[in-house]
Amino acid sequence: MSRLHTRFAELKQQNRAALVTFVTGGDPDYTTSLAILKGLPAAGADVIELGMPFTDPMADGPAIQLANIRALGKQQTLAKTLQMVREFREENSDTPLVLMGYFNPIHHYGVPRFVEDAKAAGVDGLIVVDLPPEHNEDLCDPAQAAGIDFIRLTTPTTDDQRLPTVLNGSSGFVYYVSVAGVTGAGAATMAHVEQAVARLRRHTELPLCIGFGIRTPEHAADVARRADGVVVGSALVDQIASATTQQQAIDGVLSLCRELAAGVRQARD
Repeated sequence: MSRLHTRFAELKQQNRAALVTFVTGGDPDYTTSLAILKGLPAAGADVIELGMPFTDPMADGPAIQLANIRALGKQQTLAKTLQMVREFREENSDTPLVLMGYFNPIHHYGVPRFVEDAKAAGVDGLIVVDLPPEHNEDLCDPAQAAGIDFIRLTTPTTDDQRLPTVLNGSSGFVYYVSVAGVTGAGAATMAHVEQAVARLRRHTELPLCIGFGIRTPEHAADVARRADGVVVGSALVDQIASATTQQQAIDGVLSLCRELAAGVRQARD
């Protein structure tokens, strides 16, 4: 069984949602980013999404766009992001790690080589924002054949007619983008979240994780009562942007992660 399947099964037994944290690989630099990555599980992250820096992250708002710029400015590459995963796995063999990003860097790297290297590094899943299900053969199929989950995004504009197509071949979990917009922009009402979860449950048995716009422990707890996972990215990335030293960046991200984890873990008590 995959790490993702195992983790969500464990959390279901504990009757709590997962805290899924996102940071961009190489932001603000390789060493600091690796320290943050290694510290996230102990700070309460149940699943980690690691962003693959790209020049044109079209689904991302200003916070994560700037994280991409910082990382690329320090010469972060896809090869270095995979190296980060390898170094993370030297100390952690349990926490599921998902690479999130866009197809262009993977295509440039070479799909067969990328799938082989990602699997060897210890990557558990992929979220590739701009690769629709009509192109499953380009990456989804070879990734899943290698045992890497392919996680789909669904949105408020994904209607019941489109959903089966989007979910076809999905594995790991389903990522519900709760607002029609970019990362970090606004937040959905809990009534909307409840309706979305109910609708998605009619179409899939995969765990449902909800993201975009979740910034506080209280908001995370609200979502955790209704979904299988809570995704937080921009709020964590903002801690890096506002830091004046490497240590401040590490401490800021891990401190907020602990607060978010406490909110998620107490949500269903």
